[in-house]
Amino acid sequence: MLTCREMVELVSDYLEGRLDDPDRERFEEHVAECDACTLYIEQMRMTIAALGHIPTETVSAEAERELLDAFRDWSSTRS
Repeated sequence: MLTCREMVELVSDYLEGRLDDPDRERFEEHVAECDACTLYIEQMRMTIAALGHIPTETVSAEAERELLDAFRDWSSTRS
């Protein structure tokens, strides 16, 4: 099963249908057991619906790290 960190790193590929079957299954198993990650995915879906598609190449590596760190901090307070 994936960790929360691994789930966050794969969420874009999951939402865009780019995970292979084994990774998709591991992803879905984790989300089924993790309320924080379930909420995160719901928030990502709402954000995408509100803003449209944002290509990952437009997000700088620094911004991606900051977003991942912010989610990890938020997720650790929810556990």
